[in-house]
Parts: sequence; structure tokens; C-alpha cells
Amino acid sequence: MNLSELQTQLQRFDLTPSRKLGQSFLVDENVSRWIAAQLHAGPEDTVIEVGPGFGALTEHLAGKVGRLILVEKDGRLAEFLEEKFGPLGAEVIHADATAFDVRPLFLEGGVKFIGNLPYSCGNEILRSFLDAPSPISEAIIMVQKEVGDRFVAEPRSKNYGVLSLMLQERWRATALKTIGPAPFHPRPAVDSTILRFDRRPVDELPLHSPEVYATTVKQGFAQRRKQLHNNLPVDRERAVEMFESMGLKASVRAEELSLEQWVTLSNLIDPHPCANLPPSASELLDVVNEKDEVIEQLPRSEIHERKLLHRAVHVFLKNKKGEIYLQLRSHLKDTHAGKWDSSASGHVDPGESYLVCAEREMWEEVWVEPKGEIERVARIAASDATDQEFIEVFLAAPGGKIRVHGKEVDSGRFFTPEFIDQWIDERPQDFATGFITCYKAWR
Repeated sequence: MNLSELQTQLQRFDLTPSRKLGQSFLVDENVSRWIAAQLHAGPEDTVIEVGPGFGALTEHLAGKVGRLILVEKDGRLAEFLEEKFGPLGAEVIHADATAFDVRPLFLEGGVKFIGNLPYSCGNEILRSFLDAPSPISEAIIMVQKEVGDRFVAEPRSKNYGVLSLMLQERWRATALKTIGPAPFHPRPAVDSTILRFDRRPVDELPLHSPEVYATTVKQGFAQRRKQLHNNLPVDRERAVEMFESMGLKASVRAEELSLEQWVTLSNLIDPHPCANLPPSASELLDVVNEKDEVIEQLPRSEIHERKLLHRAVHVFLKNKKGEIYLQLRSHLKDTHAGKWDSSASGHVDPGESYLVCAEREMWEEVWVEPKGEIERVARIAASDATDQEFIEVFLAAPGGKIRVHGKEVDSGRFFTPEFIDQWIDERPQDFATGFITCYKAWR
């Protein structure tokens, strides 16, 4: 859409671009084509575009990708998009992207994200779509250059701070190109930057708790000009000890620490209870017979290799909305790594009861104790469907904020049971084997 066509549509819909919201419409065909091409999307891909406006980027995606979802806040623009791109298969959602529920996108098995994000709420939109666990596999976005500079900022620079570190923990951000005001109408008073986001490999950073990391970073930058030890929830002596162990000066400031050093610092400030547990493959477990009676103890790895009968628990944590927390298993798990699983699960230790194991696994995996009593909701006999485990399934309410650690759990979210039912039906390959059996037994 060129400038003349845009002005015609603005008049048609009686629409005046809002400077307050940072509305500027892309009218340069070459620029819009180039941006869309950076997503490398084809017939096998699902793409979600946020803030499509009059479809400058949409024009180069509609009818060319497997599924195209357009999220537009302005009802008049949503009407136009439906009229123009609906016949080409685009799905138009009239909604505020900052409040968009991304959870249904997990049914797609990886979604590509693109958007010319408004200056007023671009950061909030990115948090909504990119916070872990995210259904987004990669993204191309255009934002105000000042904001883009913060996304890619390095330590010891003025742009480096909370925004940089929150995004870079999970994503690699690359600035592709800077564009001046000329390709837009109305012309903004600032330059724009086009960035690419790719997932950071899960083993690239030290194992840590994402929640503790986020809290530590925010505390560290609370008063940027102060020396870092003044911002941390520990006394100066302890802070200095931690800095020395990391090779840092006592007078270090927040902007001097690298991403890796912030991860290390978060581990020192608030160690997760499972961080120092021995490697799971070598732990001893009870081997049982067909009656669930203990007959011997062997290393976990040998039990799994020989497919011997043993014991485990699965815990479903339910919030006040009736949603169930699912965890995304760590890449370090010896079975079903990177798959979705129950809120907490694990093997029963020698001499341990199922109930005590359930309480322990809650603490070790999601760092909470049960609020009130734990309810046993199912008992399942060992079979191939449970990886040869006798399983007791428990239901509980979390007695606090859920936190995880990369050794056991990558991340997690609450989902409605109805959505989980649909997810299992459409994509059973996304889940650990035992989870589906346990979940269906509870349902």
C-alpha cells in the first residue's frame, strides 16, 4: 500500500493515526517486502502478526504461509484486514496484543512472530509473547531505535539494563537494519530498528532459576548509580564475598556484570533446593515386583535400561481459576527431555512413602509446599504407558509462588483442563509418556 492508497483508506474509515500510541503506517513497498522476507516463512509455518495496521507486512505473507493470525486492536483496521486478507485465509483477531492469551498457540508446535510494534506498548507485547515458556520459535520485529538499542545492549553501556537482561536470558537479539522516518505515514520523529530474535540454546548459560534471576536483576538495577552491593538483599560483607568469588570488585555496579555473571549471582543469592542434588542417573531406587513390593535397589539408569518395575508420583497443582500447572522438563532429564509434564513428578526414594515423595518433589521441582492437604486422586499400575512405574497421582494447591530451576524444570504455565484435553488429542508427542496416563486417570 503506497501513501495515496493509505490516505484513501484513512478517509474511508475516518481514522487519524494516533501519535500518542505511536501509530505510523509503513508505506514503502520495498521496505515491507524486505522485512517480511526476514521471517523466512513458508507453507509449513504458522505466523502471528501483531499490529498489522493496513497490512503492509501482511501483503507479503497472506496466502503464502500455512496459517496466518493477525492481532489488531483497532476495530476499524480489523474490519479492513478481514475484508482484504480474510479471503486469502488470514484469521483476524480484534484484540489488545498486550492482553493476548498465547497459550492456544502451543497447539501449533512452534509459531513465527512478526510485527511493527507501537512505541507505546512494544515492550509489553514482547513480554506477553516471548516470556518462557513461549510458543514462539523466532521473531522479526520493528521498534523505536532507542528501544531496539536496549534489546541488544552490552555491559558497560548506557542502554544496558533490566530490559536487555530480561530478553537476553532466553533470546539472542540481532539488529538487522535501521530505518529512518521516510517510509512511514505520518513520519515519526525517531528512527526504527528491525530486529531478529532467535532462541538462546538451553545449555548456553549456567543452570539457574529464571524467577530468582529476574528478581536479582531487577533489584540490582533498582538504583543504577549506586554500587551493586547496596541494591542486593544481603549485607555488604556477604555481597563482597560473592563478588570476590566471581572475580569482581567490591565497588562493582550493576551495568558492569555480563549476562552470565548475573546468572551466577542469582544462584549465589538464592540457591534452589535441587541445584546440588546428585546426578539423577546414579541415584538408587527401589525395584518392586508386580505387587509393588520392594525386592532390591539399583541405580536409576539401570532400572530404566532394563525396564524394571519401580515407583513414582505425579502431582497436579491447581490454582484458584481451576487451571493446572504444567512444567516443561529440563533438557538434562534422562527421559522425555524438553517435553511437557505434570506440575511435579519423580521417583519414590528407598524407604519413602508416595505421599512424602509428592511433598518432596513439589519442593525440589517447583519450590512450593502444598496449601492445605494433598489429595490422592489416582493409583496406576506399572506398564509400558508409565515407563514401568507404579504411580500415585496427587492434587494440591500451591502454597506460594512457583519457581523452578534448570536442572529439573525449564519453565511452566497454568492451563485449563479443557485446553490440556485438546492439546493431548492434537499433539500427544509434546508430552512425557507417563503424564498422559496420569492426567487421563485424574480427569
